[in-house]
Amino acid sequence: MRPRALIRIAAGVAALLLVGTASAAAGDDTPVMWQVPISGNQAGQLVAAGFDVAETGAEGVAYVTGTRQTAQSLRDMGYRPTQYDTIYKDLAPRQQQPRALATTFYGGYRSVPDQEQHLAQVAGAHPDLATVYDIGDSWLKTKGKSGHDIEAICLTKKHSGDCTLSTTSPKPKFTLMAQIHAREIATGELAQRWIDYLVNGYGTDTTATSILDTTEIWVIPIANPDGTDVVASGGNSPKMQRKNVDNARGGCTGTNLGIDLNRNSTYKWGGDSNQACDETYQGPSKGSEPEVTALEKFFRSIYPVQRGTGDNDPAPVTARGTMITLHSYGNDIIVPWGYTEKTSPNDAQLRALGKKMAASNGYVVDTNGGTVGYETSGTTDDFTYGVLGVASFTIEVGPSSGNCGGFFPKFSCLDSTFWPQMKGAFTAAAQAAAAPYKQ
Repeated sequence: MRPRALIRIAAGVAALLLVGTASAAAGDDTPVMWQVPISGNQAGQLVAAGFDVAETGAEGVAYVTGTRQTAQSLRDMGYRPTQYDTIYKDLAPRQQQPRALATTFYGGYRSVPDQEQHLAQVAGAHPDLATVYDIGDSWLKTKGKSGHDIEAICLTKKHSGDCTLSTTSPKPKFTLMAQIHAREIATGELAQRWIDYLVNGYGTDTTATSILDTTEIWVIPIANPDGTDVVASGGNSPKMQRKNVDNARGGCTGTNLGIDLNRNSTYKWGGDSNQACDETYQGPSKGSEPEVTALEKFFRSIYPVQRGTGDNDPAPVTARGTMITLHSYGNDIIVPWGYTEKTSPNDAQLRALGKKMAASNGYVVDTNGGTVGYETSGTTDDFTYGVLGVASFTIEVGPSSGNCGGFFPKFSCLDSTFWPQMKGAFTAAAQAAAAPYKQ
């Protein structure tokens, strides 16, 4: 097990408008992954300098996302970058449809309207199993500039009291949330596959049937719809938007604008970037963004408070509920805490459940220190565990390189690799929702 850092702090690459599919050709502005030999604390120095550090490893290298100009900037600072991998993966000719005619992007990934339509179709086709909720508005919608509702779907075999926004409903709950970081496009698709597996398998698949008979499954496929619109607007070269699109601060341009919604939650907020154009900009105050307000209100509406307010107060063994927030990439299952290197008071129990989830994919189960290698304040999973006592996890889907690696893996990787890996992890989390802290 080696520490890895998925720091993803944007430099100039994040502001690019990218056209066409791509490997980097001499003189173009297509981002690639650069391998940079480092020693000591040089990874932290690169982050502080504003580079998009995608991964670091014990072998003494950092992997930096950027253009040829980024590489030159590294050389000007005394580093020796070499090209490591592409960001965009080659698409088959039949997938290179004109954007004006496309209903999907980058080989098959669904846009936000497509995802919304899918939820409506599921609820319409399975009224006994599915209910869609509007849980809040995106930043653009709050400003009257189009935007989106943030949607959640509840899945269960409905009986009285099921799938209501209630902390006292009879069944335990598992929530899967995806694409709070817009450019992590595989995560929203995985959430939709989980939905389809459950509703289409009810009555024929023993596992799906058992889950929906006993548990409420809540899914938020697109937690950052405005940002995802920006990503999808790049077509076959998705844009590198990570944050929402709140442009009220900093004079940022392109995909540098916005606030990192996974640094803006109200629990232990304040330890990340105060620079508005950084990829981990935490916002001007805790919970400043409407997307975060909506998510936290939603979580409070379905989960009761089950642990004390002290950092060392454990969730009791009687606590119910599980939650996964999906990210990419790193092949990790991360347990709280994020805001500190200290372990949580339920560390052993969370690791035990994490290992059950890892049985289907072989992912590393650890805290930030043993996975991404850096602290993260104001995150969703720290909120759901820290405030509500829900057994919460971050899963970083996929490796750093290759056709199935990075932020923009080939669409075919969803069915060939990611869904087979994640189906078992989601199932384990759902089956544990009634008693996640029991060993």
